[in-house]
Amino acid sequence: MSDLKRNNLDKSLSPYLLQHTSNPVWWQEWSAEIIQHAVDEKKPLFVSVGYATCHWCHVMAAETFSDINTANFLNSHFICIKVDREQRPDIDQFMMQYLTALSGSGGWPLNVFLTANLRPIHALTYAPQYSFLSIVKKVHEYYEKNADAITPFITEEIQPPIAKEESLVKNLLSYYDPDYGGFGPGQKFPPHSTLLYLLYCLCVENNPDVQTVCRKTLDAMRLRGLSDHLQGGIFRYCVDRQWTIPHFEKMLYDQAMALWCYSLAYKIMGENGYKKMAEGIVRCLDDCFADNGLFISAHDADTQHVEGATYVWSYRELKDVLAPDEFKRFCESYDIHEQGNFEGLIHLIRKNDVALGDIEEKLLFLRTKRPQPVRDNKIICGINALAAMALIQAGRNLERPELEEKAAQITRRLVDLFWYGKALGHSYYNGATQNQSFLFDAAALLTAISMVYENDASWKKLMTTMAAYVESFRDGDKWVESRAADFQPVFASWFDHPVPSSVSLAAMGLTRVALLTGKETETESYRAPYQADFFNITAMMTNGLFHVITSKGAFTWSQLSANSLQVRGKTESDCYRGTCRMLQ
Repeated sequence: MSDLKRNNLDKSLSPYLLQHTSNPVWWQEWSAEIIQHAVDEKKPLFVSVGYATCHWCHVMAAETFSDINTANFLNSHFICIKVDREQRPDIDQFMMQYLTALSGSGGWPLNVFLTANLRPIHALTYAPQYSFLSIVKKVHEYYEKNADAITPFITEEIQPPIAKEESLVKNLLSYYDPDYGGFGPGQKFPPHSTLLYLLYCLCVENNPDVQTVCRKTLDAMRLRGLSDHLQGGIFRYCVDRQWTIPHFEKMLYDQAMALWCYSLAYKIMGENGYKKMAEGIVRCLDDCFADNGLFISAHDADTQHVEGATYVWSYRELKDVLAPDEFKRFCESYDIHEQGNFEGLIHLIRKNDVALGDIEEKLLFLRTKRPQPVRDNKIICGINALAAMALIQAGRNLERPELEEKAAQITRRLVDLFWYGKALGHSYYNGATQNQSFLFDAAALLTAISMVYENDASWKKLMTTMAAYVESFRDGDKWVESRAADFQPVFASWFDHPVPSSVSLAAMGLTRVALLTGKETETESYRAPYQADFFNITAMMTNGLFHVITSKGAFTWSQLSANSLQVRGKTESDCYRGTCRMLQ
């Protein structure tokens, strides 16, 4: 066993864990060996979960976990473990369920105190150094007095309730913010799965209220502070209701989901601004995320410990670098004020769609000369598969078949890197593959393969194999996310934000395979809106609201509705809403 009286994260293959190597806390990586050591020593655990681009994780590392008094107390009384939530989503999910059960909300860093046999004692998110040490002491005091009475935390599969189809749109619209777009009265997160569901509803019925919700939300996301107007792509979320100031990290999964949303919106509504936004996201993927045929995970919000430093401008700087005519034109299309909108500086927000490509390229060139945010270079299988799905849909919706070809190459690269014939790996970093299997990766890759198969029937064998592999994650009528040797099995999530849940991806992948291979599909009930919006797209498929086009030769996707699947067959037909009509 390693020397546990030291910080051992220097041996890690996680970018997040490597960020904590200088802490005086004796951090260890999660392993069966470490947990057994805690049992043998009869010491409780302190487990801190986060990810490489998490702003408050950085703050807590620099302040709380760098404090020698805090470290000394933790080292003396706990076995301290750091967990990368992106490499161990099973552990993260268990801990997060406990925190939300305890406090009603959650976030990262996620800090949990447990007994050596994994019974949670207490949990909290960020805490400054001056309060954290007193909390740690109180937790340890409680543990000393009550260790034998601490009960296990039992996790259960939490299924969204069944909902009536006719109530879904009405309920979603009740959460809509009519003043600023988006959903809810506070911070604004990009509602990817909700938008996708509503957009596919528009393929079935042109509901003016749904159009309004989609347009206002999509316009707010692309014109205001969520969007990177110079390089394309979007930030994680906006901290205010008005979509003004973002949390500046850029995540691969947000780019993937936003690309799907905007390309689909362009296909359905024909708004050129949506096409331009989608093309900007493709540029962002190429410029910021591409790495040896796949995509890295994220870019940090901070640059040299200052959030947003790479992206914001001073009024004087803009005046100095732009010619007078350029500055005038820029101020006509961007919201530029001397007092700024972010701590005296300016985060760029558009007022209109007037093209300013020459000025934006000039500013981007200057921005690239600045110090840049740290990249999380980890490759995650399932999120890359999600990006492949988005590129396929964008290729079809934007009439750019080269994007579909690129997606096929990404999918093939994922299979080559992660598939071992019987199991699928999860992440890749610094030449090493993490071989633990997760439903999310399997279901996302299956769904991507099923989309590639529509263009290329040679993928059929692999698609069938991957479908069987996805089915192996079933446990009766439930889904298991992972069965790790060093942790308890964790039921898969149904929650479709910020990305589709593992259950929703499994349902979509398996439903698509059934429809594409002529098998019977089981009609899925609709589930509670917002919680299960991506799942409800699959329910639309099983309830006949997607066209299943069978033909000898392929139709170009521009000829078909966005809610269509293509199958090769001798009898040419369009099956929709329970009726099949012959194609002429």
